[in-house]
Amino acid sequence: MYAIIKDRGKQYKVSPGDSILIDLMEGRKEADRIEFNEVMAVGGNDKGKIGTPLVQGAKVVGEIEGPRQGDKINVFKFKRRKDYRRKSGHRERFTQVKIKEIIV
Repeated sequence: MYAIIKDRGKQYKVSPGDSILIDLMEGRKEADRIEFNEVMAVGGNDKGKIGTPLVQGAKVVGEIEGPRQGDKINVFKFKRRKDYRRKSGHRERFTQVKIKEIIV
């Protein structure tokens, strides 16, 4: 069974047991329970359901595994023959969530 959820403008395809990275959630601790109420579609072995725009009564329950950081992104600017070079970068911060169950 799988579901397509929407969280703060982004969509994720999840199944029970999956571990996903979502945008950082401040103030949440590890092992906190989190519910995603915006379920756009549910599918699997039996007949699937597609919402218009959301599936009524469906939700996805997950557990927070903690904060994580993404890969480093390097930003390099230069102008040829002008002795201009700037190097910077950043690592985006995420919250890792383990999906426990999908309730239809």
